[in-house]
Amino acid sequence: MPFDPATIRSEFPILATEVNGRPLVYLDNAATTQKPQAVLDASRHYYEALNANIHRGTHHLARAATEAHEHARETVARHLNAASPDEIIFTGGTTDGINLLAHILPVRAGDEILISTLEHHSNIVPWQLLCDRTGAELKVIPCNDSGVLDQDAFRSLLSEKTRVLSVGWVSNSFGTVNPVAEMTAAAKQAGAYVVIDAAQAAPHFPIDVRALGADFLAFSGHKVYAPTGIGVLWGRRDLLEKLPPWRGGGEMIKEVSFSGTTYNDPPFKYEAGTPNIEGAIALAAALDWVNALGLGAVHAHEEKLIRHAADTLSEIDGIHLYGPADRCGALSFKLEGVHHYDLGTLIDQMGVAGRTGHHCCQPLMARFGITGTTRASFACYNTLDEVDVLATAVSKAATMLR
Repeated sequence: MPFDPATIRSEFPILATEVNGRPLVYLDNAATTQKPQAVLDASRHYYEALNANIHRGTHHLARAATEAHEHARETVARHLNAASPDEIIFTGGTTDGINLLAHILPVRAGDEILISTLEHHSNIVPWQLLCDRTGAELKVIPCNDSGVLDQDAFRSLLSEKTRVLSVGWVSNSFGTVNPVAEMTAAAKQAGAYVVIDAAQAAPHFPIDVRALGADFLAFSGHKVYAPTGIGVLWGRRDLLEKLPPWRGGGEMIKEVSFSGTTYNDPPFKYEAGTPNIEGAIALAAALDWVNALGLGAVHAHEEKLIRHAADTLSEIDGIHLYGPADRCGALSFKLEGVHHYDLGTLIDQMGVAGRTGHHCCQPLMARFGITGTTRASFACYNTLDEVDVLATAVSKAATMLR
């Protein structure tokens, strides 16, 4: 079946929105994607037909909700090619998953944690807090002027002191795709734990955690057509069994007494309290939906969009594009003499929803001597015509602002 954006768009009610009398052109997908009807239906069905707490109840609704929730875990495991559903921990999102790891990984004074210049704050601040607690040192892989990580510098930073490598697969700001499989292999050889931030990778191409070779991988549902407030942390079962729990409460225990507690098996060991049951079920619906499209076809379509965007925007006088030519998902740009906020505000008046600012990447912006950019980011439902609308809006805004 041919990939048809028009048919896909019909499944997203919000895309019929008009802004100032113009059709909405939604190009803020790196921040959050819109939700297809299948996901909206799954969310509504949970509350209308299944709403109950899970795992311990014996009544009909509790059993039905538990079955749906654990089926969602199995769906995520298949999506990632995990060895077992027990390796899938439901979280509040990528940020939650990385914070969990920053509290349970065995890091001590003298150890080094390695991240990159391209990271989102969510893959910087938790490790800074860990370093503050333990006396470990944070090391940063630099990037070149194209926004590509310096692999020679990366290898020189690796040592027997490297305890953790935590790196984003795809930059949320520049769209840089990092060679995470190769970096993982090098870091594992050095004896480090490897954490992959896949928040921006999950919507755009298939992920096989067993082929990747990392120890942990996190992503957020709302980046891949699911609701906000739900995410996944995948971890190798042998590590999850050995590492300590993070939060304490219900579900993550086997037995509690005032003299001590024994902890549950993974993944429940890391899921204290009542989970986001509806979110997990809707996430599974989103993954089923996107897999029915085919992530390979999605990636090919989005690649055409981002290349066309780069080509058309490059024709505008005074524009500067950031990142490598082979971008994924996001395209950041700056207009000479124009503040990114002003540009974003004007194109919004023309119906184009982009994003302005530092994109939670202030160290990356500082590396390039800027305070922020305007960013267009793409999803399966965007079209080449919408890219043309973006270019026209930016060109008109440039005329008005300079």
